[in-house]
Amino acid sequence: MTVRSSETEAVSVPEPPTSPIWAILLAAGAGRRFDAPFHKLDAEIAPGVTIAAQAIDIVLDAGIGPVAVVTGAHRPAGLDDLADRSPTQLVEIHNPLWEQGQITSVRTGIEFAAAHGAEAVVIGLADQPFITADAWRAVAASDSPIAVATYGGRRANPVRLHRSVWDLLPDTGDEGARSLIRLRPDLVEAVVCEGSSVDIDTWEDLKPWQRN
Repeated sequence: MTVRSSETEAVSVPEPPTSPIWAILLAAGAGRRFDAPFHKLDAEIAPGVTIAAQAIDIVLDAGIGPVAVVTGAHRPAGLDDLADRSPTQLVEIHNPLWEQGQITSVRTGIEFAAAHGAEAVVIGLADQPFITADAWRAVAASDSPIAVATYGGRRANPVRLHRSVWDLLPDTGDEGARSLIRLRPDLVEAVVCEGSSVDIDTWEDLKPWQRN
């Protein structure tokens, strides 16, 4: 299913599900540091497996709730096939304001999730395809207003945000929820996770992870 704007106008069926928790995968950036004639999310980790497809498959496998993929500059290849395989669990939302910073995609995803029953969202990035399903589940299981995955003591994604903190998020900028996490440490639980939160921004980032 595709939703064309933050006004949440569905243009295909079935209707998005209602759920108390939604996973939001941010995939709206232009990926300009990836020097290739195609978008980085379409680069293959293994034959037939793109960065975006692996990230989406993992969060679907986590089973924490429906998954909203927020697109903007580019629509990842194969998204329709993934949606066809999970028609009641995978929704695409287009963020027309993506150039104004990552927080616009966060807010687009939250707005949509809130309209479909969400009390909390768990947010990750489509260019972090090695975050495990167990990490998504562990963060989703937190009861804290904000829960942040940690890897070797380093905070990263995914991040769980209860609806009580949504209004505290900034309106502008490219930090997503990071500024709120810094400002309100009293609300934050660190969740120890296995796996890797590496971002794939360049060919050099991808090469060590590619499989033949």
